[in-house]
Amino acid sequence: MASLLGAALGAGSYVAPALTGRAAFHLFVRPAGRSTARPDEAALMREAVVGQIEVDGHPVTTYRWGTGGRPVLLVHGWSSRAAKFAGFVRALREGGHTVVAFDAPGHGASAGRAANIRQMRDAIRQLQEQNGEFTAVVAHSFGVLATFFALRGGVRADRVVALGGVADFDYLLEQFSARLGLGTRVQRALRAHVEEKIFPGEPGIWDRLAATHRPDETGVRVLLLHDADDEVAAPAQARAIAAAYGDRARLVETRGLGHRRILHDPRVIASAVEFAVTDESLPSAVA
Repeated sequence: MASLLGAALGAGSYVAPALTGRAAFHLFVRPAGRSTARPDEAALMREAVVGQIEVDGHPVTTYRWGTGGRPVLLVHGWSSRAAKFAGFVRALREGGHTVVAFDAPGHGASAGRAANIRQMRDAIRQLQEQNGEFTAVVAHSFGVLATFFALRGGVRADRVVALGGVADFDYLLEQFSARLGLGTRVQRALRAHVEEKIFPGEPGIWDRLAATHRPDETGVRVLLLHDADDEVAAPAQARAIAAAYGDRARLVETRGLGHRRILHDPRVIASAVEFAVTDESLPSAVA
């Protein structure tokens, strides 16, 4: 199916590049189905205080556990949902910490069929308005990119835990284009549509979308947990963030967990939670 779509888009780029770019864009912003919550995850979500915010006219489902001080925000990845952080929620609750999360548009229990990084930034901003500044943000995959974008857009946190993170928006476009076999003409049309539909009239957006852009603007300390066998986000993505943040960041590479199992590994969860809420140092290994 991917090759057929790519061939159709490639052929269309020669006769109608604008329309082809639009078609590629709609595929790019649409999640690959809705991730389902496992029974244990669904049970935990039922214990949350469920709320709703509005992003671009779409109802977005929010979750909160606890009523304490500054919360920890959880930001899920593409085609995922907040429930996939169940292990982190349990660990944080056991420590008496307040946890906040949301399902992005087109994900989980939220409305819509598509999402983009601006919408995720706007959702994070609204959660800060409701709950106050965050002690930490724990993010996965595309959620890492959205988190750094939000931090440079007025969101405040002391620390970021980046799990299987993406550093560069261009990387996502390249992976998407490679998967569908899109040629350069379609890629140019796709980029133009991203600029027109998501960031109209905003110059220099491609630089500002990178997690490595102007790290001095965030002030956060960063723990990057990334698997050497990650099949979605290459380890080089995490290394780029670590290099940009210098002595404010520490990269820990795991093995055998891939892109998704890293969210369920007890050692990863323990190290991430310790750093997010108690540890003043940057750990060099997953205990």
